Amino acid sequence: MSILWFRRDLRLSDHPALLEAVASGDEILPVFVPDPALLRRAGTRAGRLVASLAALSADTDEALVVRSGDPAKVIPALARELGADHVHISRESTPYGRRRDDRVRTALDADGRRLVETGSPYAVGPGRVLGGSGQPYKVFTPFSRAWHDHGWPAPGQRPDHIPWTTATGEDLSDVPDVPDTASGTGTGTGTGTGTGTGAGGAAAGEAAALTRWREFLRDDLDSYDEQRDRPDLDTTSRLSVHLKYGEIHPRTILAELADHPVAAGEGARRFVTELAWREFYADVLWHRPRSAWRDLRDSLAGMHYDRGPEVDELVKAWRRGRTGYPFVDAGMRQLLAEGWMHNRVRMVTASFLVKDLHVWWPVGARHFLDHLVDGDIASNNHGWQWVAGTGTDASPYFRVFNPVTQGRRFDPDGDYVRRWVPELAHLPGAAAHEPWRAPGGYDHGYPVPIVDHAEERREALRRYDLVRDRSR
Repeated sequence: MSILWFRRDLRLSDHPALLEAVASGDEILPVFVPDPALLRRAGTRAGRLVASLAALSADTDEALVVRSGDPAKVIPALARELGADHVHISRESTPYGRRRDDRVRTALDADGRRLVETGSPYAVGPGRVLGGSGQPYKVFTPFSRAWHDHGWPAPGQRPDHIPWTTATGEDLSDVPDVPDTASGTGTGTGTGTGTGTGAGGAAAGEAAALTRWREFLRDDLDSYDEQRDRPDLDTTSRLSVHLKYGEIHPRTILAELADHPVAAGEGARRFVTELAWREFYADVLWHRPRSAWRDLRDSLAGMHYDRGPEVDELVKAWRRGRTGYPFVDAGMRQLLAEGWMHNRVRMVTASFLVKDLHVWWPVGARHFLDHLVDGDIASNNHGWQWVAGTGTDASPYFRVFNPVTQGRRFDPDGDYVRRWVPELAHLPGAAAHEPWRAPGGYDHGYPVPIVDHAEERREALRRYDLVRDRSR
């Protein structure tokens, strides 16, 4: 007997670890271990996880076993209980995941059992794309070229027959859940059909992921290059949450895209670039695990950030979507309501916290991870550092996103703002981006801007210049 321990790979198609387990000829016990160390700060993702597990349970003919606890204790104990010689997993790349798997491996080795790693949640496993000198890439563009040149295997097919076996476990309803941020009620856990819903109402599971990908491929990919920055149009793929839980593998996406008529277009090229960014950030974290919560670049180590009760109040306003800048507030309210935010707005809201409020990026990164259903530590935290100028961007210091001009450019008719900031629903067109200047703007409960962007931009650049001067 073998154990297949699911983690960030909640699917049966293109699953290398599953294929390895099937090839062994053993009966296979599918297992998921809700890890208290991860669930403590899972936020909205806990409900989405339950929905995905419900779909996976249906796909495994209800064989999926759920046992909560420390995996370093649960997995070896389960292997001893069942006499399983091998535990199959997809290779993990996050700092915590690697430490956890090392502990599990040590415990299994002590019993004469093996932890077998096959595949990863990425098209190219983190750590495998290296420069000519054998060193990791620190900048995206050369990494992207090398990533394309390296290539990736074709997707593995779903086995025709999987010899599932089962054991006693917990009911899915026992897995910790959280209230839905929009309605205040518990998030859905699925109905056994393989298409349960999670936070925000998005369908969960492998079938839902494949459906969403193919809808995007058919309807929106061709125009992705032109429309991807428009939160008012909602034409992005929304695949980040499915990739987060491994309900679809990026190799499946890349393979199906390569065979599609739009593959040669700018939309497809741009979309593949976004997948490459995801792989790049995972690679950076693999080589520099401390960068999860510390500045990747030491050049801004002396930057002064603001603290204290007054700053705490400003941060609270940012978290609640009450900054007085409509494009920022729309994004922060969407985050609270849906557990998701458009990527362009993620950059603008992050810039506002770091460069308008002068708050160190981990404060914002933690808030995002507490609420995003697609919260991924590599992409989230390195994305924050890209904005802050402490990460992989080669020229970060002069980029300070203007929340008004960004709103005008990417939400030109104000539809996104009016959707999420109802106090401004009475304002026509682009006027929704400047409520403090529009007649009647203050009469609907919307706040005055908490800072002056022009002044704070100058202050952000002044602080950078001080650090740069000291480092010379």
